[in-house]
Amino acid sequence: MVDEQRAWLANPVLRGLLVFSAFRAVYGIGILVVTYFLATGTAAPWWSSIVFLGCSMVFSRWLFKRIKQRWPSLMGSNEPATGL
Repeated sequence: MVDEQRAWLANPVLRGLLVFSAFRAVYGIGILVVTYFLATGTAAPWWSSIVFLGCSMVFSRWLFKRIKQRWPSLMGSNEPATGL
């Protein structure tokens, strides 16, 4: 059973999917909390939460790309980190 689990986790596609899912879960909770406070706050206009969500989409893609460059072994790749 342990060998099967290691074989599954050795697959770079599955590892990438698991890391991406964990990143989105943690990042998404933070984004939902901030968006809730922006939407229910009386000082911020209604459209500020929409602008924040749009900016967070771009930022999260950039952040995940940097994480992949910084720790390529996390995704199952053997390539060295470049461009830092």
